[in-house]
Amino acid sequence: MTDTYRPDWVPNDAKETETFASRVMRGVDEMHDGLMTSTKHLAPSVLPVKRRKKLTVADYVRGIEQGDRVILSRAITLVESNNPDHFAIAQQVLQSVLSRTGNALRIGITGVPGAGKSSIIEAFGNMLIEAGLKVAVLAVDPTSQVTKGSILGDKTRMETLTKHPNAYIRPSPAGGTLGGVARKSRETMLLCEAAGYDVILVETVGVGQSEVTVRSMVDFFMLIVLTGAGDELQGIKKGVMELADAIVVNKADGDNLKRAQIARSDYNRMLHYIRPATEQWETKAYTCSAVTKSGLLELWELIQTFAVQGKENGVFYKRRQNQSLQWVRDMIDEHLHNLFFNNIVIQGRMGEVEEAVLAGNMSESQAVQELVSVFDQTLLK
Repeated sequence: MTDTYRPDWVPNDAKETETFASRVMRGVDEMHDGLMTSTKHLAPSVLPVKRRKKLTVADYVRGIEQGDRVILSRAITLVESNNPDHFAIAQQVLQSVLSRTGNALRIGITGVPGAGKSSIIEAFGNMLIEAGLKVAVLAVDPTSQVTKGSILGDKTRMETLTKHPNAYIRPSPAGGTLGGVARKSRETMLLCEAAGYDVILVETVGVGQSEVTVRSMVDFFMLIVLTGAGDELQGIKKGVMELADAIVVNKADGDNLKRAQIARSDYNRMLHYIRPATEQWETKAYTCSAVTKSGLLELWELIQTFAVQGKENGVFYKRRQNQSLQWVRDMIDEHLHNLFFNNIVIQGRMGEVEEAVLAGNMSESQAVQELVSVFDQTLLK
């Protein structure tokens, strides 16, 4: 058969005796090198990848309302995407599920690296699940400057919580946003609430700037500290402690128990001179251990008391209203920022202005004025 096979590229007037630089053989129909044409014998890892079904807005809404974690993850991916088409669909989904949001208790958790935030979250989350609650964890990692991905891997450090069907952990890179928590994290939180999660735990990067942003997202804010690592000095930073509704001294177990109790007393003395973060609420220090689970139940009872008291005096709802308005302003800021830096004229002028600044031929203020003036002119056209 191969002797009579003529490829399409052979000239029609070519003679059979002519020699070509290459020779083409007809392919085998059934098998080649021991491999059959059927894929039934192949391992799942080498089977052809099937494209996922493109979901409609109704599909997303239905899946979220049913608590489907796969569809929830895909909806969050839409929210996190910078694709304008994805943004439009994500907003339709959010609008459709908005009536199901707002029922979860939002808890922010921060602390310096090494304080044990992830350990506390895992132990605390497992305890809440055992009590019959559904828990979602938004673990916001620092962003890798190389891959732009998460570098702490919080999901891999919460092994038991990750496996539980009533837990949902979403690690996401901060993306360079000041404080480590982007606007998209707020919309992610709303999607988790719509999916039926009762408690949303938001873990920050804990590098000193993320606290303000997370404070604007949550109802209750915890500062996790530890002893024996110079962390007492970190806790004295007034700016951090002013944001906390509770200071939790972690690793209060074994030989460290006594030191933790002393640290708690020290923090309580400091808190007398600091204005509470929440009206009509007294911020205090507490001890707990992610290893022995001691203090976790008391901490949950404290948070519940905080929520009940805040709802009774109206502070809880007032905070959420202020947060919603702040979110609107933040989104306007983000839109204007993108509108400016994505402007073609600005992009063309930016390099020249920056070179002038570096060369000392233009001051920083002049550079800003120059670029803003150029931008204003593009809006008038």
